[in-house]
Amino acid sequence: MATIGYAGLPVPGGGQAPVVPADFAALAEAIDPHLRHSATDLADRTNRFATAPAQTLVTAANGTMWLKTSAADTWVTIWEPPPVWDRTLSLKSGFQDGDVAIGLMLVDGGRRVELKGRIERTDGTLITDPNAVNLGAVPADLVPAELRTYVGACSMGGATTDAAGRIEILGTETTSAYGVAGDLLWWYQGTEGTNWVDISGYYWKI
Repeated sequence: MATIGYAGLPVPGGGQAPVVPADFAALAEAIDPHLRHSATDLADRTNRFATAPAQTLVTAANGTMWLKTSAADTWVTIWEPPPVWDRTLSLKSGFQDGDVAIGLMLVDGGRRVELKGRIERTDGTLITDPNAVNLGAVPADLVPAELRTYVGACSMGGATTDAAGRIEILGTETTSAYGVAGDLLWWYQGTEGTNWVDISGYYWKI
């Protein structure tokens, strides 16, 4: 059995005739890792190609292209369409979008969640509480495993002189008296509260 090319494709040679099914099977198995494979989306890729060998190339219907970098389920994103703000928060009762519309998007091959927008009370009163204020919840598929935190800006109108507070996204492994997994909490120690909270930032989903 001869091998041909950089891929080392097994091809019957000399007096051999490619009539044995095993010969065709060996050739197909050798070619398979070098093909461009197709998947519907990230979930489909993860489900179908988790055990594929390193250097497997998979593309999605929207043009996203992934390359597997090890025998483990490790991938790099070669290209993906420009992200769009195609997700949103489920706001808790009494809250609404502020001057900047709320938007979420999943980037970095599904590893990172970007957020933008401002939240204010529907009745125009200040957002204030000695503890956490539960503003809303991210979609179920964007809930992180662990607690995620980042600094969020807020209005400096009125008596307050503090321009920022703490934003938390509760993870599936998080226990909190102020919400459940996926809830977005606002912690603020500024005087009298604030007119709005800007949630712009990002957190790692994994």
